[in-house]
Amino acid sequence: MKFKKVDKIDEKLSVIGFGCWGISGPEYWDGTTDENSIKAIHKAIEYGVNFFDVAPVYGFGHAEEILGKAVKGFRNKIIIATKCGLIWDEEKRIMNNLKPESIFKEVENSLRRLQTDYIDLYQLHWPDPNTDIGETMDAMLELKRSGKIRYIGLSNFSVSEAKRAMQKAEISSMQGLYNMLERNANSYHSIPLEYRTERDILPFCLENGMAFFPYSPLLQGLLTGKFTGNESFKDVRAANPNLSGEKFKMYINVVKKLNDIADKIKKPLSQIALNWLIRNEAVTSVIAGAQNSQQLEENIGAVTWEMDDALYYEIERIVADSDVI
Repeated sequence: MKFKKVDKIDEKLSVIGFGCWGISGPEYWDGTTDENSIKAIHKAIEYGVNFFDVAPVYGFGHAEEILGKAVKGFRNKIIIATKCGLIWDEEKRIMNNLKPESIFKEVENSLRRLQTDYIDLYQLHWPDPNTDIGETMDAMLELKRSGKIRYIGLSNFSVSEAKRAMQKAEISSMQGLYNMLERNANSYHSIPLEYRTERDILPFCLENGMAFFPYSPLLQGLLTGKFTGNESFKDVRAANPNLSGEKFKMYINVVKKLNDIADKIKKPLSQIALNWLIRNEAVTSVIAGAQNSQQLEENIGAVTWEMDDALYYEIERIVADSDVI
């Protein structure tokens, strides 16, 4: 495994992280089983992965429970990053809530599900326009003082929002949508994004010694190169408008060209996509999902080789000519 270090986090972090949305259970991701999820987590730890990113809303608590079960006995070897700010009701309708009383309730539920007494990195999942960020950060500082969390992170926050949060407390990391084909996206699953990752967030993280964690590095499986364009998703990907219609066709066309490169250099397209991220100085740990050990091993294979400049610029030319970004 390879590792990166940033000023705002004491530990070195594995360049390949483990994204836990895919272990939410078969109700949310086709082909997922809890047994395979746990095996994949154990395999990840065996390979040196030490960064695990999860959230309460993934499977409505299920992903946290599976991660907690899987990492028993390995807690001191890993960094657990979870989140707060997305809550749900009995009908599983999701709402933004970063009010202190809600955060205090969420952290206790996460600690219980994760079977731990502290969370390494506690991230605000999405901004809450109905709550003053100062109140939110006061709550996060209280959790930090109590030892229930170690670092504070932001997910899906703009630079201006991050600066307001930083007036109250140290921010150690930011997380956002970023992959070869979605570099400055203005929405995610039809949710507007108030930030542009490559243009704004990456240089801001570098300037401030913060970690950056890209999510959806394989564009929910598209950048594995295994989609045909005829897919009709029945899991959470059905809510992604980029994986249907004309935009999906555009993506498939550019992926075919990227697959030609993969065939030429005899590497899976998924590893090319991960390497493209890893070579970026601003990217700390890539949040790569794996539903089973086979997918995990393919992700890990990305650290066994490095992308040279010729390959990088060939990818940039293909993507630029495709008009998908």
